[in-house]
Amino acid sequence: MGPDPYDRNCPTRQLLDRIGDQWTVLIVGALKDGPLRFTEIGHRVDGISQKVLTQTLRSLVRDGILTRTAYAVIPPKVEYELTTLGRNLSEPLEVLDQWARRHMTAVQEARDAYDAEHTPATA
Repeated sequence: MGPDPYDRNCPTRQLLDRIGDQWTVLIVGALKDGPLRFTEIGHRVDGISQKVLTQTLRSLVRDGILTRTAYAVIPPKVEYELTTLGRNLSEPLEVLDQWARRHMTAVQEARDAYDAEHTPATA
């Protein structure tokens, strides 16, 4: 029997948690066109704190999705880039991005309808 992400002890569950994380999706998307420095990623992924960016990048390097290259220059220069595994992951994430953009209006309409039905009227 192979990996089962529905089993809480299966390592694939941790991997799905990582690649399903909002920051991972955005960071992988930001790097799909080539390597970027830490600050460039932070500017592209609006709203991410430096702490969370650092933690997420470290996890993605550990998982083999990104490489981190430090250059021996002053000031120090570090770039992050998708690995082959990361480029492979970027393909289905791009499909999710396109789906979200295409269906955002319908989702917002559903939210508005739900909220109108479930929000108590104020007197």
